[in-house]
Amino acid sequence: MKRVLTIQLIMLNLVLFGLFGNPYGQEIKEENCFFLSSLHYTAKGMEYWYDKANGGLEILSGVPYSNLTCKNCHVPGCDRCHKLESDKKAAYLTNVAKNQTMCLECHAREAAITGIDKAQKQEDVHFAKGMKCMDCHSSREMHGDGVKYISLKQPGAMDTKCEKCHPSVKSTESHTVHGDKLDCKACHIRHVVSCTNCHFDTQIREGKRTAIPVSGWVFLMNYGGKVSSANMQNFVVKGDQTFFMFAPHMSHSVMKEGRKCDGCHGTKIMKDVQSGKVTLTWLEGGKTKNLKGVIPVVKGVDYQCIYQDRKEGKWVPIQNPAKPLYHYTAFGEPLSQEQLNKLVERMGK
Repeated sequence: MKRVLTIQLIMLNLVLFGLFGNPYGQEIKEENCFFLSSLHYTAKGMEYWYDKANGGLEILSGVPYSNLTCKNCHVPGCDRCHKLESDKKAAYLTNVAKNQTMCLECHAREAAITGIDKAQKQEDVHFAKGMKCMDCHSSREMHGDGVKYISLKQPGAMDTKCEKCHPSVKSTESHTVHGDKLDCKACHIRHVVSCTNCHFDTQIREGKRTAIPVSGWVFLMNYGGKVSSANMQNFVVKGDQTFFMFAPHMSHSVMKEGRKCDGCHGTKIMKDVQSGKVTLTWLEGGKTKNLKGVIPVVKGVDYQCIYQDRKEGKWVPIQNPAKPLYHYTAFGEPLSQEQLNKLVERMGK
């Protein structure tokens, strides 16, 4: 009788657990853990620019963001950054998460830029002094604050600003002339790493990101009421459809000395952009080459690139690709014609 009763109790528990879930467990909810609303967890930035409602790539792809593997690029929980196992026991440690290697495991573009700069012996001024990511970035940026930000470029999402450590600047001619019209990054960012020819069809078929990285340039956009550094990314969709995205960007390739006047003003690049056409990438010896220097982002300009399809693991140039759909995202805006005219003029001695 006792054995039958025990079996009945076990069966009852299985039914209850199956219908209502484990009563001894508890689902973690956002109101009990604000990390669940952080950008590190939600990775909302990519969804924001991709959304067709915001003029994103979904317009051409027709594929909802929820169907992409991009959505998996997030921090699932504390273990990803803080967990350390020792003697078969796990513990949460702050210094593990502060390890530079931990950050660069996910932030591939930052890893690429630091690698390029080290190879060229022109390290970011902060890294050269031995600084790490967490010397500038706050725990609030990592863990969130209960607000569901849609992009790290959204005002209020980030704490890190040059002015926090550099409250005053030397009274140089450049600082005086530009005043508060330029963000520090416009002059002090050496270059950015851009993903070109991102092959969306491969992403859909295989769940792999396939692109051609280039560097040695930096773009200029309006952001937060000032001219700031920016980046680009272009895509190939459905064989020959093209998409071109510009966004404000903080590259971790910072120079102690800003650019000279002739680094931006009166250059051939500025004049080409003013003419309405500038060539950004091209093929040379079967390899993708790119323009070097400072490039303004202006509406109506034809930013010409070499576009390639991906077939059997090889890049194949596309003949007569469709004209790209341009997209300005992450709270950035193109420069005005008046701003471009000032860049075309030669300045300085």
